[in-house]
Amino acid sequence: MSGREPRIGIIGAGPTGIACGRELLQQGYRHFTMFEAMDAPGGTWKVQSYPGLACDVWAHSYSFSYAPNPNWSANFVERAEIQAYLERCWRDFGLEPYTRLNTSVQSAHWKGSHWEVRTGAGEKFEVDILINAMGNQHTPLYPEVPGKDSFKGDSWHAARWNHDIDLDGKRVAVVGSAASAVQIVPEVAKVAKQVTVLQRTPNWIMPRNRRFYSKAERVAMQRFPFVIEGIRRVQAFLMGQVEHAATLGHPRMRQFEWFAKRYLDRAIDDPVLREQLMPDTNYQCKRGLISDDFYPALCRDNVELIAAGLERVTETGIVTADGREIEVDVIVYATGYRILDFDRIDIRGVGGQSLAEAMGTAPKAFKGITAPGFPNYFWGMGPNGLVLNVSYFRTAERNVKTIVGLIGKMQKAGVGAIEVRQDLTDEYFQWMKTQFGKFSWGDPGCTSYYTNAEGHAPFLFPGNFKEWVALQEEIGLDDFNVVTPASTESSDGGKERRPLAPEM
Repeated sequence: MSGREPRIGIIGAGPTGIACGRELLQQGYRHFTMFEAMDAPGGTWKVQSYPGLACDVWAHSYSFSYAPNPNWSANFVERAEIQAYLERCWRDFGLEPYTRLNTSVQSAHWKGSHWEVRTGAGEKFEVDILINAMGNQHTPLYPEVPGKDSFKGDSWHAARWNHDIDLDGKRVAVVGSAASAVQIVPEVAKVAKQVTVLQRTPNWIMPRNRRFYSKAERVAMQRFPFVIEGIRRVQAFLMGQVEHAATLGHPRMRQFEWFAKRYLDRAIDDPVLREQLMPDTNYQCKRGLISDDFYPALCRDNVELIAAGLERVTETGIVTADGREIEVDVIVYATGYRILDFDRIDIRGVGGQSLAEAMGTAPKAFKGITAPGFPNYFWGMGPNGLVLNVSYFRTAERNVKTIVGLIGKMQKAGVGAIEVRQDLTDEYFQWMKTQFGKFSWGDPGCTSYYTNAEGHAPFLFPGNFKEWVALQEEIGLDDFNVVTPASTESSDGGKERRPLAPEM
């Protein structure tokens, strides 16, 4: 690639895709295209829209390091503000000309020297490098219970909220009590006649302590950037404690649990309900939650928590695992997502190998960004590529910096395509396995979406951000096999670089 700029495709225009596009522009790349299935950028913040949807990370931390936002309305903000922020960054970074909206990628096949990308509309693109910037929480996960399709009322997954149905005066069952449920239940309880919440296992919940910024505070943030930087530093320190709180044997874990128990005791007077809500797992075995209004919502007269899972669905309602049959008008499945669902796109590498089959039930990725058998294919947030003790944005920024840096090294070395070495990938995977057991989420006795049915933990990096950065900075061309030398032929006849156009 020393003779020409590589053709780069980016799948997704959410936070990771936006970070990737910006990094490419910053490093002088212009011949790339972002493929976004929706009619606007934003990723999950565009796709999802359930009532109460908000971020559980402080707003000033849940943003790009190079694009602070002095206009956040509060320390924690809801979907609309985050979506508006992402769209603004996308425009301000100059990514609009490089983005094809309403364009879903259906397949990407390695053709020996390049990737052939096909869209849902039948368009074909050829790219030298393909970066998957799709998020990890997209495909709804439904419980496998009998009768689900027999229900004659309305039902949907939280990730695909049906805004056409008015819940005023309705009897609503919310299946699940974790991250989305703690945001949905308080809002639905305001209008529904009755809300029944099915809780299979209780979760650790901390108070959100949401507060709105005054006009004077926002003005200060606008005039004095160091104010935001100070806020971020404090938040970074506090977020850093999460790693300690998830580390088995660390005193911070018991401190977090004590604080959460104290919050539960203050919020719930009913001893039976309080006992039902008390977790029996270590902190961060399951995702730690924050909420100011979930516990108060459960105390409402029109809300009932049932500490049992869903056994089956009938034509008129639900049957719980403890045998209760309840008639409802609407069922909302707040049951999470398929994590790392590699079959969303038909990705085929060397020899037509399927990525979904290659990943199997124990996905392996070299330092979270690439896998053997798939040359010039990179994840913006791949298996074990998310760091628990920092914001998603910070990890995404670091990951795309590594990827774009590798592209630069390929150009300098005159390399057209690289494939990560299998031996190094196996070595890295074995090292990670030794680290999983240090954390509550990786402990064999823990069952959560952090680990799959086989007990493998494919989601989080087993360490902190400092360690992650060190691993990323070590990545070089020596970690890869050269698949093809660079082509010196210009892909555009020497014309001005531009986003890719489909092959005719």
